[in-house]
Amino acid sequence: MKTHLAKLTLSIGSLLFFTAPVWAQQGGAGITDTTFKYISAAFGMAIAAAAAAYADSRAISTACEGVARNPGAGGRLQTLMLIGVVFIETLVLFTLAVIFLKVA
Repeated sequence: MKTHLAKLTLSIGSLLFFTAPVWAQQGGAGITDTTFKYISAAFGMAIAAAAAAYADSRAISTACEGVARNPGAGGRLQTLMLIGVVFIETLVLFTLAVIFLKVA
């Protein structure tokens, strides 16, 4: 237990020691506001793409289960699934458009 506490104290102490010079930089040096804008845009697009991939997989798996239960409705389920997937992917494209408008 003592070694764990010692490692934790050493880690936090070194983190505070080595990050202190960051606050001593001049106004024009270092990270600017545009850097955070690009990073947040990248995270926003990644979250939108991941959510869309999850939603697509759920829609496709549900359509496959529906076809397995009722093979006669396969054509109609496929059409409805494709429409749903198109709407999901459209949300990702809207996110990309908003990011381009906000970042540029």
